[in-house]
Parts: sequence; structure tokens; C-alpha cells
Amino acid sequence: MPPRNKAPQAAGDAIQGRRLKNKRGTLLRLLSYAGNYKFLMILALTLCLVSNLLALAGPILAGRAIAEAEAGVGQVNFDNVFHYARLMLVCYVSSSLLTLAINYIMMHVGRWIGRQMRGEIFDKLMRLPVRYFDQNAAGDIISHVSYDVDVACLSISTDIVQIMTSVVTIVGSLVMMIYISPVLTLTMGITIPLAVIYTQRMGKITRPLFSKRSAAYGKMNGYAEEIFSGQKTVLAYAQEDTFLHKFNAINEEAADAFYHASYYGMTIGPTVGSINNLGLALIGIFGGVLYLNGMVSLEHISSFVLYSRKFSNPINEIANIINEIYSALSAADRVFTLLDQPEESEDRLGAADLEDVRGDVELRDVSFGYTPDKTIIHHFDLQADAGKLIAIVGPTGAGKTTIINLLMRFYDVDEGDILVDGREILDVTRHSLRRAYAMVLQDTWLFNGTIYENIAYGKEGATREEVIAVAKAANIHHYIMQLPDGYDTVIGEDGGNISKGQKQLLTIARAMLYDAKMLILDEATSNVDTNTERQIQAAMRDLMKDKTCFVIAHRLSTIQNADRILVVNQGNIVEQGTHAQLMAQRGFYYKMYASQFE
Repeated sequence: MPPRNKAPQAAGDAIQGRRLKNKRGTLLRLLSYAGNYKFLMILALTLCLVSNLLALAGPILAGRAIAEAEAGVGQVNFDNVFHYARLMLVCYVSSSLLTLAINYIMMHVGRWIGRQMRGEIFDKLMRLPVRYFDQNAAGDIISHVSYDVDVACLSISTDIVQIMTSVVTIVGSLVMMIYISPVLTLTMGITIPLAVIYTQRMGKITRPLFSKRSAAYGKMNGYAEEIFSGQKTVLAYAQEDTFLHKFNAINEEAADAFYHASYYGMTIGPTVGSINNLGLALIGIFGGVLYLNGMVSLEHISSFVLYSRKFSNPINEIANIINEIYSALSAADRVFTLLDQPEESEDRLGAADLEDVRGDVELRDVSFGYTPDKTIIHHFDLQADAGKLIAIVGPTGAGKTTIINLLMRFYDVDEGDILVDGREILDVTRHSLRRAYAMVLQDTWLFNGTIYENIAYGKEGATREEVIAVAKAANIHHYIMQLPDGYDTVIGEDGGNISKGQKQLLTIARAMLYDAKMLILDEATSNVDTNTERQIQAAMRDLMKDKTCFVIAHRLSTIQNADRILVVNQGNIVEQGTHAQLMAQRGFYYKMYASQFE
């Protein structure tokens, strides 16, 4: 059966998927997680050894029973035959029960390892720089936490047991075959090398295919998460067919990756099985010759045949799980690649916490670019005195949000200095710097919990009275009181059961309650109506006294009362001053303001 689409070509095309840089290192690193449960692993290994020894006793007992029956009609000692049969039953049943116990142990080990790996991934994600999340799709990251960890842990809990069992069975069976008939054992020297060579060659083909499959699933998950998060926009623009067409293409790519990996992976088992059956045929031929020449008894032939099956079946089983192992290694490699990502750089040696913040902020000759070849901010200077409202306006792509990223140290400047209260921000800890800011973004974030918990999120031990006070100031209290449980109403994940404007008001109330000397509002009122926005501005102006505020706004009517307005274009401050001063200049700001009322 040929592949249904374009088959992977030799090296180049087949290795388009993500190659395992060091499969041995990946395997050892994955197994190191099992090393945390040494007692259980030793127990499982011991039980595995005992279970296989009991199973290996079966063929000897079967040969003894056949030897008793070989005595001829009327001379068979059925008591002995039944005795050996009972012993066989005890051995096989005991072996099966021990195997169940091994599987139970390993399933728990796999579950605990999965929990540990997810915890490490989540902890890593909390310590990665913003740059990583800007460059990687959310769905692909989620795929690491769910799909990749599940595949890797399933391999630990099932494939390891299978391999341990197979190794003991292969070694034990080989020893018994040599003991029974060294000459007959030589027939295995023909088929075993064939199976090993074939398995190795197929492994070189399947490894990159499983890497490609993992990458394709990550891409598909990322695209699906992106579309589902913007479902209303898709429906509003009637783009269902367009995105369905794109998803079908990505889905087809993932399906092809799955098919090719599974197709070549699943051919290994049946082919190795056929090679093993060839070995059984050779045993029958040479065994018959040896029997006719009196060199081996019927008891030994029957036992040898059973041991040969026990010897070849594990090889066949190992061949069958090779594709699962390669898939697990590919998934584990993706997980370890994430875990090895460089974290946010350590605070400078001697960096101290930023305490007793006043709110004086200064940018001196700052230049920055997200990539080395493209500078976005050019020699930027800014002086924001404590308690002042600084508005940053300009066309899309002018660098407004980039300035906020630099203030919060989501990114570090390429040139220049940023100071808070006269201290270079590189000389203070990131944690204390970011805690000095309250932040409200255009993209709101709420979690699954009560309205009270969402507003009080940033302030530990916030009282009900404090939450109600800021809710009133943010003009959201009246809406909250109309809900069935008021402030104890549970809202869905990301506030899915309330409107965009109401979500924005809740996040504004949260920022008001947060005890910070500096506030950043990045298009924070873009989802509320003009009348509500004016009320919020008045309330915030009153509640944010003595706090340094940075406001990014496209609606210029909302920042007329700013102490200073910075007009940014192409990473440069082209104008600055109060609203009245800028309007009097009749320059860039004047044209922007006038265009909103034409």
C-alpha cells in the first residue's frame, strides 16, 4: 500500500520536521524523571523479573507433559501430565497477576511524572521573557502542556514496562534454547540479524516523521486557538469559509504527517513478525531432521518451539512500539526545548528592591529595536515628574506600546537609560519595578472567579468596602448590583459572560485598587462609550492623585487634561506640550485632533 499523498523523500524532504538533536540524551533525560521514583522502579523491575521467570517455566513444563504423553497408549501417567499442567497454570496465572501489578505501579509513576513535567513547564513559562510569548503561538505552547506531556508520560508508563518484560524474556528464552539445543539455536542467527537491520533502517525513516507530526499538531493547535479566541470577529466579517479553508490546509498537513509517521511505523511490526515466522519454519525443518537422526527428543523440540516464540514475540512487540517510542521522544524533545529556553536575565549583581516609590520617571537617549536590524525607538527622551499625567499619542506603529514595554522591563533598551526616582532600572529588581506599576491594557484579562476576587486580585487582603469604592469610581458598581449575587457573582474564564466594556471597567477598578505609585493605561477606555469614558477619566484623575500616569490613547478628546502630551511618530517625539499648546502650534497633533472631528 503506497502512501496516499507525497511520500517522504530521502534525507532532505523527510527531515523537514523537527529532528531530534540528541535522541539518546532526550531518552536519558526522560528516564531521569523515573529516577525520582527509584523504589517503585526497582519494585517494578523485580516483579518483572519474577513474572518472566514464571512465564519462562511454562515451556519446560509443557515439554515434560508431552514427554509423559509420548510413552504411548495405555502407558501414559495422566497424574504426571495433570501435575505439569497444574504447574503451568499456576505459573502463567501468577505471571499475569504480577504483570497487572507492574502496570498499576507504572501507571501511577507515569501520572506523577506527568504532574511533575507540567509543573516544571508552567513554572518555566512564568519565568520566560515576554519575547518568547510574542514569538510563539499560544496554542503551540498549550500543546506542550497537554499533548506532548501526555505522549511522553504514556511511553514511560507503558513502553518501559514492555521493554523491561521483552528484554528479560528474550535473554531467558535464548539461554533456554541454547541449553536445549545449541545446534537448533543457530537457526535464529539467520532471522535475528535480518530483523535488527530492518528495524534500524526503518528507524532512520520514522524518527523525523514523528518529529514532523508533533510540530504539525502544535501548529494546528495554535491556529485553532487563535481562531476560536476571535470567533465573533470571524462571524462579523463573514470569514467562516476563508478560515475553514485555511484550517483544512493545516489540518491536511497534520493528517499527512500523522499518516506518513503511522504508515511507516506500523509496517515495522508485521514485517518483523514475518521474519520471525520464517525463523519458526526453519526450526521446524531442522528440528525434524535432528529428531529423525535421534539428536533431539520430541520433548525438547516442543519446548524449543515454545521458547522460540517467546524469543521472537518480544522482538515483534518491540518493533511495534518503536513508533510509539519515537513519537514520545519527539514530544519529549519539544518539552525539553521549552524547558531549555533562556529565562529572563537575572537581575544585575547588587540590584536592590525599589522601595518608597515617588514616581519620577526619566528616559535618557533611549534607542531600541525588537530585532538588531530594525530600530523602533530612536534617541528617545522623556521626563515624567511624580504625580503627573503623561499622555502618549501617535499613529499606529509609532512606538507607543514599545515605550510601555521598556518602562516595565518586558524588554531592555539597546542604548540609553531609564530611571525611576533617579535610579537606573537595571539597578533595581524586576519584581519590585513591576510592582511599582498598575497596568490596564486594551486586551482585558479576567479569571474564572467572583467579581470581588477579580477586582481585589492585585491587593492582598482588600476589604469589601475598598472594592465597592473603586467599583463606584469606575462606574461599574450599578451593573454589579444588578447581578443575582452582586460582588459574589462568578464570571466565566476571561469574563466571557459579560460585555467587553464591562470587562474593561472591572480591570480599571482593579488598577485603581492596586497600591502603586505609577499607572499605565494602554488604550484602557477603548471599549467603553464616550460618556462613561469621561466619568472614568474624572474619577481616575481624583483617585490617582500623587501617582504618575502614562496614558496611551487614540481618542485625543480623552487626554485634553494631561499635564504633558507626547506626540510620537516613527519612534521619535515630534511634539510635546499641553493640549492647548499643541493645538496652538497647528502641527502634527493639531492635524490628528482635527481629523477625528472631520
